[in-house]
Amino acid sequence: MARKDTYIAPSLLASDFLKTGAEIDMVNKSEADWIHLDVMDGRFVPNISFGLPVIDAVRRVSNKPMDVHLMIEEPGKYAKDFKEAGANHLTVHIEACPNLHRNLQQIRDLGMKTGIAVNPHTPIADLVEIIQDADIVNLMSVNPGFGGQSFIPHTLHKIKTLRQLIDSRGLHTLIEIDGGVNSENAVEILLAGADVLVAGSEIFKAENPFEKIHHLKHILD
Repeated sequence: MARKDTYIAPSLLASDFLKTGAEIDMVNKSEADWIHLDVMDGRFVPNISFGLPVIDAVRRVSNKPMDVHLMIEEPGKYAKDFKEAGANHLTVHIEACPNLHRNLQQIRDLGMKTGIAVNPHTPIADLVEIIQDADIVNLMSVNPGFGGQSFIPHTLHKIKTLRQLIDSRGLHTLIEIDGGVNSENAVEILLAGADVLVAGSEIFKAENPFEKIHHLKHILD
């Protein structure tokens, strides 16, 4: 079987906000596939990051698809606003959406790719009845809310289980891994069945972020 493409999504949360324009310019010129934006409300997760004005500003200078991850309660109230701000993919947490099917339909109707985020404690079994409605599943490999955390090893088992579910249904849902991704664990993550690597500190704190993106993109070559 031919190797699948590896998608790289640098996470802007780990960038130097005093140099945001330069950081995005680097991503634009790199082999990165998406730019990942974490929106936190201080309620669903114990932190506050950035919101619609920042998404809108990034859209005006980024030439990469905007992969927006909502770590917020009641995301349905804001889906249209994030579409208007420039989101291409909108990911909501299964734990925050008691009516997840409705949320995903809303996102799709607005013309965005649908994403489901899954916290470390949430079993893959919870996706069985909804997986067909997701373009992306973001498996959180750290507890959401803060950057710079270490990868939770049990995530590898979850990736394999999710890959089996997706393949058994003949779906094209992408598996995105978010949290603690680095050059040391990327190969194992991809071989377990992941498609998309979200990397924050590993890229933006690197001596040469441009080369780090290239390395991750081709790590299985």
